[in-house]
Amino acid sequence: MKIKSLLSRITNQEDLNFLLTNRVPRALLTRFMGTFSKIENPVVAKLSIAVWRLFADLDLSEARQTRFKSMHDCFTRQLKDGARPIDTNPAVLSSPCDAIIGACGQIDGTDVLQAKGAPYPLIDLLGDPALVETYRNGSYVTLRLKSSMYHRFHAPADLRVEHVTYISGDTWNVNPVALKRVEKLYCKNERAVIRTRLANGGAPITLVPVAAILVASIRLHWLDVLLHIRYRGPNEIPAQADFAKGQEMGWFEHGSTIIVFAPKGFALCPGLQDGSPIRMGAALLRKPDATPLSKIGNLSIQ
Repeated sequence: MKIKSLLSRITNQEDLNFLLTNRVPRALLTRFMGTFSKIENPVVAKLSIAVWRLFADLDLSEARQTRFKSMHDCFTRQLKDGARPIDTNPAVLSSPCDAIIGACGQIDGTDVLQAKGAPYPLIDLLGDPALVETYRNGSYVTLRLKSSMYHRFHAPADLRVEHVTYISGDTWNVNPVALKRVEKLYCKNERAVIRTRLANGGAPITLVPVAAILVASIRLHWLDVLLHIRYRGPNEIPAQADFAKGQEMGWFEHGSTIIVFAPKGFALCPGLQDGSPIRMGAALLRKPDATPLSKIGNLSIQ
């Protein structure tokens, strides 16, 4: 406990935290971690997870398995059945992942907040002017996955994936320290722009998983390639995949960020604010034409 307390005090020093997690050969360390984490050796796996626990509040009590063949196996662990109840209310989109809520709310024209006082143009993140216009004055939620969290992400509603744009990039850390110091950080990092549409021709919803240092690998179930910093294309990937609300869509190889975008009229569900935790399946965004949440039951989407 003394060692963990000392490490916590060190990493809570912002200057040192930023130095240790960003002023390093980020791409090289990320490739190394990708290789090292997949070593299937019980001793290496046990020691790696023990070291991980020194730096993070890792809780494996909800994991489906009790033993892990590698650190990667632990990173991408599945949960026990029923560990994450899905909000079945058709009036809301549910959170696609476990996370700490970052900047969120209404999009200011086409500008989005990275952190307080640090906006970035949506075009720099999405890269498509037409898609940017889709979300003008819409709503967004930034979901930051800590390294110890469950790393798989799920469909926030019944939907169809229509297209993926993969944007290769850097691997800056996405913790609050870096978000305050690195301008347009999300726009610099590797990311996948996942365009979806709600069931039966509903509203367009876009999910943007953003990779980071020691991560830089995104697995999407409907693609037969692993998106990572050495994968250069094709950048535009047509897709057609249907998912039910709560169904697993993919995973990160480590903690990172998912930004959810919805068109004008959607609103944050009550109680959501910067810094609050949320679990996969919990209510996230409310549809514009929905009956008030207090008056609607657990109905299926029509």
